[in-house]
Amino acid sequence: LISPFSPFHTLGGGERRTLSAHFVRSLTNPQYVTFLEGQIFSSPDGISAVETALTNLPTSVEGGADNVLRHFLFDYLVNQGDYFDAARILERLRMDDDAGSVYFMTAAEKCDVYVKIAECYLEKDETSDADGAVTKAGGVVEDISDPEQHRALILRYKSTYARVLDANRKFLQAASRYLQLSQAVGDVEPEELLIVLGRAATCAILAPSGPQRQRILGLVFKDERLSQLETLPHFSAHPTILKKMYMNQILLKSELTRFESSLAPHQRAIMSDGLTIVERAVIEHNMIAVGKLYATIHFQELGALLGVEATRAETVAARMIVDGMLKGSIDQVDGVLSFEGGGNALVAWDDEITSFCVHLNRVTEAVRVD
Repeated sequence: LISPFSPFHTLGGGERRTLSAHFVRSLTNPQYVTFLEGQIFSSPDGISAVETALTNLPTSVEGGADNVLRHFLFDYLVNQGDYFDAARILERLRMDDDAGSVYFMTAAEKCDVYVKIAECYLEKDETSDADGAVTKAGGVVEDISDPEQHRALILRYKSTYARVLDANRKFLQAASRYLQLSQAVGDVEPEELLIVLGRAATCAILAPSGPQRQRILGLVFKDERLSQLETLPHFSAHPTILKKMYMNQILLKSELTRFESSLAPHQRAIMSDGLTIVERAVIEHNMIAVGKLYATIHFQELGALLGVEATRAETVAARMIVDGMLKGSIDQVDGVLSFEGGGNALVAWDDEITSFCVHLNRVTEAVRVD
């Protein structure tokens, strides 16, 4: 079993399958478990022998011993930090819907397997494989017969799904999932829920501009625990930034230093336009915030406000208009951006000042008369 030059490889297919099945059954005998982990799995030759046997099995092994061995090997590899190979081992589990089969697995058992696979792939940033595994978990989670009994498993699935969305930079969907998870009171410790709320805030900040993002920002902003994130070093900058984004206030580059340092590598990626995810999110946000203050603005001035060159400001504005994230028009001849409904905030502010002055004059006149 150990070497391609050993007698095992000179045997016929049927003999190899019979010998492999016997080898697997022997290894899963309870009295050999200690030997399995201490001698077989700790040796490269031992691992090679096990993998060779697992790839030369008949259609069925007594008691589903090959599945049992895969679980043993999976646990060992995870403990060794070999998450990629652990996922590969578990992916080849035989699962049957026939209750009479030795490979029968309930919906909950299948979901647990798929979630474990996805979790391992996430550890190695294999987001595509993790996505495939969590999608399979989603296909069986609804078939779990007793959801209450498996609440912990279902929460693990939801958490893994949110992490996969996050890893795939689907920040809007990830923020929504994290926010739902952060409200699972009674199932998770409050400290862990606060961390999940912090992840929801992170993804909401990084999500593309638009009405859906504004809605998620509002939901996180209105969560009474938001201010508590300031007590967690990893999320201490989040409440201030999220509040400014929700209130459509301009964000300065100097305010983002702590926030950027808290991001995971995939959240710092440079996009096709040369901007990082954070830079793009903040520029888009500030563009909309400027639109609340100005009716028209020259790109030179806009670039200064956004902290980018005028040409970059024009490119971003054009893309946002095309994508429906910004209502406005561009005059390339004069280098001017016009916002639809722009300047309303300043107009409202002027109206408030005017109203206050009128009332103040009336009070002053009334006092003089008295």
